Amino acid sequence: MNELLSAQVRDTKALHISSAQAPMTSSIPSTTSLMGEATGEVEPAGNPIDSYREHVAELLAPIVGVSALEIIPRLQTTISQDKGDLMLAVPSLRIKGKSPGDLAVEWAGKFPSSDLVEHPVVSGTFLQFFYKPGPLMKNVIKTILRTKQAYGSNPQLGLKDPKDPSLGKKTIIVEFSSPNIAKPFHAGHLRSTIIGGFIANLYETAGWNVIRMNYLGDWGRQYGLLANAFELYGDEEKLEADPIAHLFDIYVEINKVSAPEEELIKEKKEQLKKAKDAKIDTTTLEQEISALEAGSTNEKARKSFKRLEDGDPEALETWRRFRDLSIDKYKKTYARLNIHYDHFSGESQVEKFRMDAAAKRLKESGVSEDSEGAVVVDLTKDPKTKKLGKALVQKKDGSSLYLTRDIGEAVKRDEIYHFDKMIYVVAAQQDLHLAQLFKILELMGHDDVAKKCQHVNFGMVLGMSTRRGTVKFLDDILRDAADRMHSVMKGETEDQKENQNAKDLQRIKEKYSQLDDPVGTADILGISAVMVQDMTGKRINNYTFDLMRMTSFEGDTGPYLQYAHARLCSITRKAQVTSEELHNADLSLLKESHAVNLVRALATWPEVVQTTLKTLEPITVLSYLFKMTHMLSSSYDVLQVVGSEPEVKKARMALYEAARQVLNNGMKMLGLSPLQRM
Repeated sequence: MNELLSAQVRDTKALHISSAQAPMTSSIPSTTSLMGEATGEVEPAGNPIDSYREHVAELLAPIVGVSALEIIPRLQTTISQDKGDLMLAVPSLRIKGKSPGDLAVEWAGKFPSSDLVEHPVVSGTFLQFFYKPGPLMKNVIKTILRTKQAYGSNPQLGLKDPKDPSLGKKTIIVEFSSPNIAKPFHAGHLRSTIIGGFIANLYETAGWNVIRMNYLGDWGRQYGLLANAFELYGDEEKLEADPIAHLFDIYVEINKVSAPEEELIKEKKEQLKKAKDAKIDTTTLEQEISALEAGSTNEKARKSFKRLEDGDPEALETWRRFRDLSIDKYKKTYARLNIHYDHFSGESQVEKFRMDAAAKRLKESGVSEDSEGAVVVDLTKDPKTKKLGKALVQKKDGSSLYLTRDIGEAVKRDEIYHFDKMIYVVAAQQDLHLAQLFKILELMGHDDVAKKCQHVNFGMVLGMSTRRGTVKFLDDILRDAADRMHSVMKGETEDQKENQNAKDLQRIKEKYSQLDDPVGTADILGISAVMVQDMTGKRINNYTFDLMRMTSFEGDTGPYLQYAHARLCSITRKAQVTSEELHNADLSLLKESHAVNLVRALATWPEVVQTTLKTLEPITVLSYLFKMTHMLSSSYDVLQVVGSEPEVKKARMALYEAARQVLNNGMKMLGLSPLQRM
């Protein structure tokens, strides 16, 4: 691609990001400039398909009678390769005078010969375009080998103004995981962690400045309860060794004490109500209830938390220690999932003056109202927001709620980070809460903040239990998956013993003995198994946690993806072809349909990334990777490397290395650690 076209592509990239990263300007370059010097070779700007779109649009423009700029975004990639590589829906151009079917036939008949695409195929009201194999091989494989991990990325999308890079990148905050300290890291947190990590990686690939934020549940009466529990049951050694587990254990212990106390108080209050209804003297009963409440574990916790709120140094020190130790432990667990955070925020970090300011603004703007001593925002008054109900923003005792804190926190983040977008990765059970938050922000005059916020929700995990019983923490889930993978790698599972012959089991054991770090490999495979199962399906769908299925190498699983990557690495090691030989390989030798179709699939990876930015669905990437690895699997017998002619060997290795790179890029976007040996 000549320098003029390259400049035009850079200047106009943002115009059609929905379907083409680099459209032409109104000054259409010649076909020769797109194809290069008589070779049919294209030098794409990141996405090979962009150049093909431009080329086809340029050839169609004079036939159709509209500008190439109008045609480019309507040239879509196809779902299956038998329908072509690019497809134009004739009705989308809204040409009057003839039926779309007749126009399709007419345009196909007038389409000139091209060095890049075959003659278009008419399918009803669609025109299907197939890439010519020769130029495609060179364009795609060389682009991947040159750009490596950058293939599929588009930094232009993250710029505030693509025409003026000096203005810098757009900023996005992704809030995800957000567990409660001293409570189980439940399935909802697991899903939020996996999906949120993926979304953060996705936006980084698109060139955004990504701030990964963990909004911890680290405040409230339960921390008064926790402080008291530590005085009664705390163990310094256990706290240092595993703070999250120990804090949870003592929290459970103190609740064993408080639960029957609260039940007794509840019973006494029911007796009190009946006594009053019967007009019986209740003085003694009221005194008894007051005494029970005053001496209760929960009342002690309330007083302890009040000291914390009032800034008592000792109370603050205990709370801060619990929080810091928990964060240190979380960081180690997150690191196993290839997840890091730029900021560990939390309910405790929302200053009181911000919540007071939010309450004051709500009242002054007439958004909130008193309701039996409490403060609410009644969203049922407007027919458009009736379904959002009434939102409680302040209790009768004047204490704040999650919603109040979330309002203060959202405004605070906008002031500090000046973000362009903020995504909350939170379970679908919180749909109402987030919808109320965004609407209230808008009503109180922060519509600029509300418009930049998005809730990415997800369904539930069903049947999550392990051999140790009900799962409490993420570490338990990952440990069980790793243990299971270790058994599979050694050929020691019951189903392997029942379904595989002695020869196969022996081969499995031999492979295991060759691994340098079988335990570490099993850990990565187990993590991959958990993460891929979570991402298999639409986010909003519930799924059943199935340890047996997800740790299998059969079917579309995490271990299967890892095997596909490790096999490509093994082929590379055995082939012993240098990087220079790969770059200089004669790609015209790749004539087999398996090779052509694989490259056609590799060409679409940047398009998959673009589509995923709209859907924010991990399954979009995952489905592509499985489809591509299935194509690879069926190619190995046809496109053999070892034993083939030297030049053919280099060409095939260039193809396999390109495939490995794309697989590697996709796996890392999902948050997986691609294995080289297993």
